[in-house]
Parts: sequence; C-alpha cells; structure tokens
Amino acid sequence: MTIARTDLVLTKKTTVTERARSLGVSRGSLYYQPRLPAKDQLLLQEIRAVLTDHPSYGHKRIAIELGLNKKRIRRVMRLFGLKPYRRRVRAPDKPADREKPAAPYPNRIQFFCPIRPQVVWATDFTYLNFQGRFLYLATVIDLYTRKILGWHLSRFHDRFLVMAALTEALATTQKTPDYHHSDQGSEYEAEDYLAILREREITISMSHKSSPWENGFQESFYSQFKVDLGQIDRFENLGELTEAIGQQIIYYNQRRIHTSLKMSPSRFEECYQIRLLTTVN
Repeated sequence: MTIARTDLVLTKKTTVTERARSLGVSRGSLYYQPRLPAKDQLLLQEIRAVLTDHPSYGHKRIAIELGLNKKRIRRVMRLFGLKPYRRRVRAPDKPADREKPAAPYPNRIQFFCPIRPQVVWATDFTYLNFQGRFLYLATVIDLYTRKILGWHLSRFHDRFLVMAALTEALATTQKTPDYHHSDQGSEYEAEDYLAILREREITISMSHKSSPWENGFQESFYSQFKVDLGQIDRFENLGELTEAIGQQIIYYNQRRIHTSLKMSPSRFEECYQIRLLTTVN
C-alpha cells in the first residue's frame, strides 16, 4: 500500500523544511510572524535618524555611521523606498581653453600619493548661480586628510579670490605644504600669487590643459558640496549664503563621513596625530 505524501506529513513528525517542500511553499512562509520584518522596521528608524542629520548620505555612509553591513542598509533602503537627497545643480561650463598654451609648470603629483598631511595642497574655484548672477567659491584642500583648509567667496574670479583662500589656509594651519597643485587658470599664474608660493619654497604643480580629472579631489568636493548646500536661491542675501557656505564647510570637515577615509576629515587628521605621537613615544 502506498501512502500519499500528504498522509506522511500527518502521520509522522516532520521538519519545517519537509512540510514546506510537501506543500510547495517557501520555508519562511510557514512561520506565523517572521522576525526579519520587525528587525527591518527597527533599522528603518535608525536609517531615518541618520538621514535627518545627513540628508545626502547614501547606503555606504549610513552603514559606516551605524556600524552595520552596507548590503543590509541598501536592502532596507530599497525595501522602503528611501533615497538620499541628491538634487544636483549643473554648473555653467568654464570658458573653453583649447587655445591656451601648455602650463608653465608640470603636473608633479600625477602619480603621487601623500602619506601625511601638509604634503600636497590642491586648490580650485567653482561657480555658484545666486539670484541671477555668478559668484565664485575658491577652496584649498589637503590631499591626505581631504580637509578644506581655506576658502573665499567673491563676485569676481581673479587672483584676489584664490589668494584669499590660500592666505587663509596658510594662516589657519601655520604650515606650508611641499606641493601646491592647481589648474592652468590665469588666477593661479598671476605673478603675485606665484610669489607667495616661491617665498615659502613650495613646489608648484599644474594640471595639463583641459584635464579637470588631474585635480579630481577638488572636483569631487565641489560636486558633493553643492548637493549638501542645496538650492542657494532660498537665501535672501549674500550674507546668509556666505554664512551657509561656512557652516557647510565646517560640517564637511568635522562631521561628514568621507567614504575613502571612513570618517570625517578632521577625525582622520586627529587619528593621524595620535598614531604619530604613539610611534614617537
């Protein structure tokens, strides 16, 4: 006599896997109240809390912030349709420089990887369209710590714009880098700007013509910075915008997790100093 599979399930003790196979359903569907959705709901609240403080964080930065696996964070964000704020505003193109001659200084950092702070500083400026007119933001970044050391906002993109950012960086750190890297802009080739670098015996490096990727750290910073800053026309005047930019740079330096560093630039710099003191002692 042959016993049907359904009779077998009823006449002997079987495992959950066997019952699921006999019924043609998944093993998880036999549980009355799966535990995973409850965990997902708890994690959802944690993710939302992080996004409240860091609206543009993606799943990688959220995972670092919570100390969890990035794949789990990504799965829960997809499950509940959570997305970071990433409204990018396309900046106007820079004037074409195809006829510009080769840079007077070679790119000395193209295959260079700094192993400590104050080795390479990179500088650049970007365009901001505020209430129908252009403003220009210049910054100086340390390529090891990714920290913004100096910045300046102006209505004009001239040597005074970039000199102000460099002067602030030198005054803030009270140190000089080994290398100074920029593009070939006339602002950076101005004699009084170069005089500051020569006076401090800083080696000058410049990107090749029409090669913005050779100053990629600054390009990457501006791209994300504009996302975090958001729509700037919400500010009523230039004073409010300037204050917001200053606060955003403080946030970037001190709180925002850099995916390459796994922490903020200021925290990374602090960790370097601690390691240095430990090694010396």
